[in-house]
Amino acid sequence: MNSTLIQKYNIPGPRYTSYPTVPFWDKEGIAIEDWKKTVVKSFNESNDSEGISVYIHLPFCESLCTFCACHKKITKRHEVEQPYIETVLKEWDLYCDLLGKRPKIREIHLGGGTPTFFSSENLRKLINGIFKRADKFEIFDFSYEGHPNHTSEDQLQTMYDLGSRRNSFGIQDYDPIVQKAIHRVQSFEQVKKVHDLSRKIGYESISHDLIFGLPFQTEESIRNTIKNTITLKPDRIAYYSYAHVPWIKGVGQRGFDDHDLPKDDEKRRLYELGKQLFFDNGYVEIGMDHFALPSDSLHKAMKAKKLHRNFMGYTAGKTELMIGLGMSSISDSWYAFAQNEKEIDDYTDRVNKGELPVFRGHLLTDTDLIIRKHILNLMCNLETEWNIGLTTQVKNEIIERLGEIIDDGLIDVSDNKIIVKEAGRMFVRNICMAFDLRLVENQPDIRIFSMTI
Repeated sequence: MNSTLIQKYNIPGPRYTSYPTVPFWDKEGIAIEDWKKTVVKSFNESNDSEGISVYIHLPFCESLCTFCACHKKITKRHEVEQPYIETVLKEWDLYCDLLGKRPKIREIHLGGGTPTFFSSENLRKLINGIFKRADKFEIFDFSYEGHPNHTSEDQLQTMYDLGSRRNSFGIQDYDPIVQKAIHRVQSFEQVKKVHDLSRKIGYESISHDLIFGLPFQTEESIRNTIKNTITLKPDRIAYYSYAHVPWIKGVGQRGFDDHDLPKDDEKRRLYELGKQLFFDNGYVEIGMDHFALPSDSLHKAMKAKKLHRNFMGYTAGKTELMIGLGMSSISDSWYAFAQNEKEIDDYTDRVNKGELPVFRGHLLTDTDLIIRKHILNLMCNLETEWNIGLTTQVKNEIIERLGEIIDDGLIDVSDNKIIVKEAGRMFVRNICMAFDLRLVENQPDIRIFSMTI
């Protein structure tokens, strides 16, 4: 990789789990009745043909990891589990009442926080409660995130019995110095234990999350981390760049000093090393930040050009409607976004009043919908066709903004389409930024974004 290009394009930018990205949602928010109308519209258009997705945010963690930028609640009091699940199921009832008929769930994912903070009994209560008012779509994918130190065989078996065939473990790094800095101390032996138990029980896809750019990481520590990971041969590996945004997330990202972080060329070498080691061991690159074995459904979806990206990351199937349950969850009706209250007390109060607990959102314009399609195409398929709704003027303006990227040989541009070349893969966020009309029009404080590489 060209270090000059890395330095040139490593700028703050969105990750594009949505378009528009959250900082560019309408400041006035979305009227709750407008949100409801888009949910019903999306549901009626797609429930029978493709089903819906459900994301459930389980925010509790027993300890704080200093790399984490998620919305979480740190506690060792497990009595919080049951009332939280009861509130989530009340919220689900509000949506089911709105929809009018039983939804067909194609995809359900439990994120956090630490979903395996919850007991097997309460996880069973949650999932059974969801399916009291829903059916499984003919294609069904149920996944969840687990903390290796807080995942038992009983939890793994319970989730499998409830229908899950895919799980994900947050590893980050095996180096003890790095683990101490990020307050995430877990042994390889513990990870191997829960990984092997998952295989024994019958899970079809196991994912490990790794992060590069963490404090005190070196090429040697990354090599050892990936070497350990490869011995377990997870079906998927997410290799994320650490997003250091303590001015947004506060004390949670201050377990170390800025000078402890690998910078620029040093961080680039960690990325290059990891990517090459994955390739050497049979993994295929999927979109941005993800790698999978050819046998995994994520790779098959990419080959079939059915890969999708939303607030849950890359998925092997698309649904028009994704309902987010729990504090801070974001829902997507395709035509609009809505985010729940970020504090548990506020979230609980709203639900107990019989209200959908939405505190902000965005109703997409016709232009938003067009740009959203292009950015999704680029993030998932590394190409997009110009004839998707763009006027000649807007197309020409985008090409002008892509000028340096074209000159640097990172993309091919023809009259019909734009294709991201292999050399341009790691710059796909920069390429999407040229399409991002709201970013171009608003020119925000760049500190709201993490670095693109």
